[in-house]
Amino acid sequence: MKIYIVGIGMDGEKTLTAEARKAIENADVLIGAKRMTEPFAALNKNTLESWKADEIESLLRRFSGNTAAVLMSGDCGFFSGAEKLRIRLADFDTEIIAGISTPVYMCSKLGLTWEDMRFVSLHGADASIARNVRRYEKCFFLLGGSVTPADICKRLCEYGTGGVTVHIGERLSYTDERLLSGKASELTDTVCGSLCAVVTVNSTPENRVRTGIPDTEFERADVPMTKSVIRAAVASSLGVCYNDTVWDIGCGTGSVSVECALAANGGTVYAVDMNDEAVRLTGNNARKFGCDNIRTITGKAPAALSGLPRPDRVFIGGAGGNIGAVLDAAYADGNSPVTVITAVTLETLNEAVTSLKERKLMSQVTQISAVPTKAVGSHTMFDAQNPVFIIRGEAL
Repeated sequence: MKIYIVGIGMDGEKTLTAEARKAIENADVLIGAKRMTEPFAALNKNTLESWKADEIESLLRRFSGNTAAVLMSGDCGFFSGAEKLRIRLADFDTEIIAGISTPVYMCSKLGLTWEDMRFVSLHGADASIARNVRRYEKCFFLLGGSVTPADICKRLCEYGTGGVTVHIGERLSYTDERLLSGKASELTDTVCGSLCAVVTVNSTPENRVRTGIPDTEFERADVPMTKSVIRAAVASSLGVCYNDTVWDIGCGTGSVSVECALAANGGTVYAVDMNDEAVRLTGNNARKFGCDNIRTITGKAPAALSGLPRPDRVFIGGAGGNIGAVLDAAYADGNSPVTVITAVTLETLNEAVTSLKERKLMSQVTQISAVPTKAVGSHTMFDAQNPVFIIRGEAL
């Protein structure tokens, strides 16, 4: 049986390509969600309703016709179930037919190019909205879950980006299509239906990932903070990647959490501390630097780590004597993150190295003594900081 996986464009009518229409008209059966099949009711085709890959596969394996068309919204290559279905149907003769996707249609309406756009799906997820908007000049957000355009605008305002331009597209290509544009701060009360997309334009995007941010830029109180020079060395040792999940244990003011979140633009940082004031400060600094990919957790590790996603990187700045237990949680179920521990006492250094050795993890120790200068009247004096040990651990 020949199976066509067809992108039907925005509405299955005026944005349907000629090739897609031909495949649909020649098919013995149409399969797709109700919204996908409705535009073709007049064809009087045998129609089966389903959007789940396993159900569609089962339907196709029981069907005895010669051709089938599985209908997908927009384009099959843009946040579509087409790839998952194609893998399931590897033993069939399948062909994918391209369609017109939401960003292509919406950007044409707005007069915007989209080749340099960052694409984010919020369908059933709460991704890093502010972090992406801060990082990229243009972002496209595909909605469909619980996040609304108003939620996006509120998040941008909360994380210091309320001045960016926001375009909202509702029921695109339908007769009641609506396009709204304005600053995020102007659109926080906008009410829209479920079929929506959002484009943001930030004229001053971040053009680099910052490391070793000056201490004075962070909100501080009587809470420990990893200082700038040490923080830069920690960031280098961690080597955080774009989509990483990071645990920051004993987050203090959140300075390491912020730098990890800036590097893991597409990932998430879980900042844990038993001190309520530390968690509050970390939240404030996350908002100041536009890092809505930081999740703060109040509690003592390792108990506070229960239920968190497995980490790719772990920073332990303070574990309250529980370094071994934190390592057990981080390396559970065969997980193998890179771990960096900082110590300012010989006892903590010994605990860290011993805990890593007991778990057959490789360790490397670096001791740093930072001696910056400070102005004292008309003179410049050295202002030595305490020596810090940086212990990097990973699986052999």
